[in-house]
Amino acid sequence: MFAVRRTLYSSFAASRSRMTPQISSFLNSRRNLFIQTAETPNEHALKFLPSIKLLEENETVEFLSGREAARSPLAVKLFSIDGIKSIMFGSNFITIEKANNDLHWSLLKPEIFSILTEYLTNGTPIMLEDSEISKDMEINDEDDEVVSIIKELIFTRIRPAIQDDGGDIEFVKFREDDGTVFLRLKGACRSCDSSSVTLKNGIESMLKYYIEEVKAVEPIEDEVEVNVEGGKPVEEVKFEAATLAPRSREEPPNL
Repeated sequence: MFAVRRTLYSSFAASRSRMTPQISSFLNSRRNLFIQTAETPNEHALKFLPSIKLLEENETVEFLSGREAARSPLAVKLFSIDGIKSIMFGSNFITIEKANNDLHWSLLKPEIFSILTEYLTNGTPIMLEDSEISKDMEINDEDDEVVSIIKELIFTRIRPAIQDDGGDIEFVKFREDDGTVFLRLKGACRSCDSSSVTLKNGIESMLKYYIEEVKAVEPIEDEVEVNVEGGKPVEEVKFEAATLAPRSREEPPNL
């Protein structure tokens, strides 16, 4: 019996030593990959947290349909699951939104885990090489002081809290005439029932507290701004970073 065991062990050890580097790397990657889940304020959205880096820091990309997902093989595969409404990739998380309450996460999660494990361990790229990911807060020399401070606050104080909930936020424009800031919510926050409360009681309060020129914050859901000026569509403002520090007072509002 012991001789048989030694023979089997020796055969297994020999076979392992003959493994190609690719197979050995694949097995190790599967062994080292952990995927956790976290709830979000949106009952229809769940946040998946793989133990590897997905995108660069502060980068996000969202897909609202299978057609939009053509530039991401992983997103295309996830949309093949019945009932998936939207997908958003972050630097270290994936937020997946289901269509309605009739779909249970207990049925969806096994398929999602299977696809994520396959794609995150076999070297398949998450995004195609020629795909462009919009980088928030890029520097724009045309920004005035108010816009720069708005973007600085969003980038340093507001955005991290939104991403913790499986979503993201983008600055669209600041309308100087009436002091209105237009923002776009993404991921779990885009269709969350509490997003309007977060927008008004959290984000709007903070921006108004630090920047006296800000009078209101409004959401924009469409990809293209619908207002027109001079008969032409308003061009969307690119997301840019600022170096100015916001002025502070005691006990600022929290998100």
